[in-house]
Amino acid sequence: MINLFQPQVGAEELEAVAEVFRDHWLGHGPRTKAFEAEFAAHLDVPADRVIFVNSGTAGLFLAMEALDLEAGDEVVLPSLSFLAAPNAILDQGGTPVFCDVDPRTLNPSAQDVEAVLTDRTRAVVVLHYGGYPGDVAAIADLCRARGITLVEDAACSVASRIDGRAVGTFGDFAMWSFDAMKVLVTGDGGMVYVRDAEQAARVRRLAYHGLAQPSGIGYAKVSARWWELDIREPGRRVIGNDLTAAIGSVQLRRLPEMIARRREIVALYDKELAGLDDVLTPPPLPDGHESTHYFYWVQLPAGLRDRVAGDLLADDIYTTFRYAPLHKVPAYGHGGGELPSSDWASDRTLCLPLHPGLSDEDVLKVVDSLRTALRNRSARPAA
Repeated sequence: MINLFQPQVGAEELEAVAEVFRDHWLGHGPRTKAFEAEFAAHLDVPADRVIFVNSGTAGLFLAMEALDLEAGDEVVLPSLSFLAAPNAILDQGGTPVFCDVDPRTLNPSAQDVEAVLTDRTRAVVVLHYGGYPGDVAAIADLCRARGITLVEDAACSVASRIDGRAVGTFGDFAMWSFDAMKVLVTGDGGMVYVRDAEQAARVRRLAYHGLAQPSGIGYAKVSARWWELDIREPGRRVIGNDLTAAIGSVQLRRLPEMIARRREIVALYDKELAGLDDVLTPPPLPDGHESTHYFYWVQLPAGLRDRVAGDLLADDIYTTFRYAPLHKVPAYGHGGGELPSSDWASDRTLCLPLHPGLSDEDVLKVVDSLRTALRNRSARPAA
């Protein structure tokens, strides 16, 4: 099977885990702190604004908690997003409001966001689709002008930049995912960035039961009664640990080589699919934009995409569409309505395999299978 995603881990990551075992400290500790500092340097932000947690989803929940949402507060987000974002909004009593996206990049423009803003809007959540930075700079300007918090769901965008500035640092909060399907993987894990120092300290507390100072060996060196608890407000336990942080440090060092291979694969797809009838490939990146290249997507005529995906699966090639339109999901209080570009894209978009473990031969097999499926399916009516 040619997989859509595949983690790239090996001897270096295994040795890093072995070192953690030898030190007998598996939980939240020195390697967690080191990984946070390394990731902060990657973003070019202060280390105290970065918190390693157990998932990108946890980061979204923490951001919504930090907003202190009240009933009636609205949070705007693109319909083509992962379901973790509306779940986090609803968990804190807010109302998700879905905006449309550009049909080709699947990212919202500032105009898409502005179209659904109201006097009840507390925050905007943007997803950088497939690692494409999108219109985040203009959306950040819009949010600042309106006094609205901007949250960047940068789960897919660990290496994405605009004019050298890391995606995730344009807003007030950001989070990255390091689960087994992402670019930088730790098995499970995520990172949170908070622009404001006081809010960052609060998020760090909320990530570990609300403790202002956790008890333990480190605290014993500065307190005579280190077992006593100082809880400012209730929190949850979603912190990362030294096992996953050790893997993350290795993965971060290897990130440039993994991104370079992703770029090569994207270039090969672009070359082989250029000019193919009925196939739209991702639009070129604007000047100054760098993508993580998490997804490579094609867009096919309506009614053809699903059948082509089935034909590729029969050839042991796994494809999918991410992300299903959330404005069609009754659980989020909508269950209908129209967002024309989101609807257009969700009927036509198919994500092809993209990970550094793919050989050129694998990519050419995907392309050949896609060509064959299109030729066969276009030659006969749907069943």
